Amino acid sequence: MARPKERLRGLFLPNPALRHPWQDDVVEAVSSQHELNIFDYELPLAPQFQDVDVVIDFGGSMGTREMADAAASVRLWQLLGTGYDHFDLDYWRTKNIPVANCPGEFTGVPLAECAMMFILMLAKRWPETQSSVKRKLMCVPMGHELENSRLGLVGFGASARRLASRARAFGMRISAIDLRDISPKEQKEFGLEFAGKPAALDRLLSQSDYLSLHLHLNQETRHILNERCFGLMKTTACLVNVARGELVDEKALYVALAEGRLAGAACDVFNREPVDPGNPLLQLSNFIGTPHIAGVTDCTSRRRAACAAQNIDRLAAGLEPLFRIDSMAKS
Repeated sequence: MARPKERLRGLFLPNPALRHPWQDDVVEAVSSQHELNIFDYELPLAPQFQDVDVVIDFGGSMGTREMADAAASVRLWQLLGTGYDHFDLDYWRTKNIPVANCPGEFTGVPLAECAMMFILMLAKRWPETQSSVKRKLMCVPMGHELENSRLGLVGFGASARRLASRARAFGMRISAIDLRDISPKEQKEFGLEFAGKPAALDRLLSQSDYLSLHLHLNQETRHILNERCFGLMKTTACLVNVARGELVDEKALYVALAEGRLAGAACDVFNREPVDPGNPLLQLSNFIGTPHIAGVTDCTSRRRAACAAQNIDRLAAGLEPLFRIDSMAKS
């Protein structure tokens, strides 16, 4: 790639509660070639945006409309995350500020690892094992083996493909649906027994022993898993969600789990975050919850920082930044 022709001025919007290692990695990746300042939320906003070329926004959730108003010189707003359902993209469009993200390929591995962990925990009925340990109960509960069980993947992007590779090693039988055509080459590479379009969702629901979600959140996918869908699933099936919380109707999920119409579920994401400790799902013995940690790894931090640095270098070299989303439909 062409070397930067100019030294740009960047501004990083940190999450005050999650500065490290995210901030450290961004500083290390960017500051050798460009000037990088850290936004101070205690100081006046406008002066900090003066003459800034690039803003790096932690997770896409730190930027405000007031910041966009002050970003007159900004040539790129780089989101340090994948999803942008919490980002006011339409407002940035009105300001003609190009926006880019760090897409799923940068978190495919950790999301797949977390999903695989969930599948194993559900198969071995992890919450119940902890109760048995505390009660000195031996050989309870009875777990399940993964070999020959069916895994359904809703969405077949980076994290789903990584999960397919891992699940295949456990002898699982894998099917997937996606908006795009899943090529015969991919089907063979990942060992898919079936590959279809969204219209085949009901088929996937009825056949899967484990169903894992790998979708963006938008108006079409919000509550894509609802009461009707849970009614189509096997009573022995389990749901895994490491994507976005609002893909699932939590009230319907609770009822299905509580009434035994679904064997189990594991979610790293919730409708509202941080999740309320009083959320009824967290009280169930067949539910596993984690606090949005699937993509929170040391390697993810470094990969996203490198992605942001590459885009700044491209901008400085007069090239188009990668992974622009401002001209795409919001998802």
